[in-house]
Amino acid sequence: MKIYQLKSSQILPISLSTAWKFFSDPKNLSKITPKWLNFEITSNLPHRMYAGLIITYKVRPMFNIPQTWVTEITHVNEPNYFVDEQRFGPYKMWHHEHTFTEIPGVGVEMRDIVTYVLPFGFLGRIVNTLFVRKKVLEIFEYRKEVLLKMFGPSVNEEGKLEYFTLEKH
Repeated sequence: MKIYQLKSSQILPISLSTAWKFFSDPKNLSKITPKWLNFEITSNLPHRMYAGLIITYKVRPMFNIPQTWVTEITHVNEPNYFVDEQRFGPYKMWHHEHTFTEIPGVGVEMRDIVTYVLPFGFLGRIVNTLFVRKKVLEIFEYRKEVLLKMFGPSVNEEGKLEYFTLEKH
């Protein structure tokens, strides 16, 4: 079993409360998801997430074949972080941590750590190398661009534009 991890960080020129309000509303996920995934939330959603919330989706990650994805919000510490984990879907394991840290005078640093395992052993490794890793990176890149359009870039204390980093493990 091979465990993969991606980390991203984006600084947004918004308050911690604004960041939490936007990212903790599950309905906003479709606004920051690429169109090619044909992402569709299929469950009724509250306006605020909570630990234990189950969310169901339809996605078409490969060859336009629909797939059901079920996630659970397992941890919530408002306004600092939440965690979603796959309960049913394309991965053998999916764990996604979202953290929000206020940077005085700058905005909010939003960090994501995605840890995943693919099914099918050696074949899963090949599929990750050829397809999955690239698609997950595309999702983060898309989200970065959408959030820049929505909220604008942030300026750090030295007056330099600062907005996005992506670590691949």
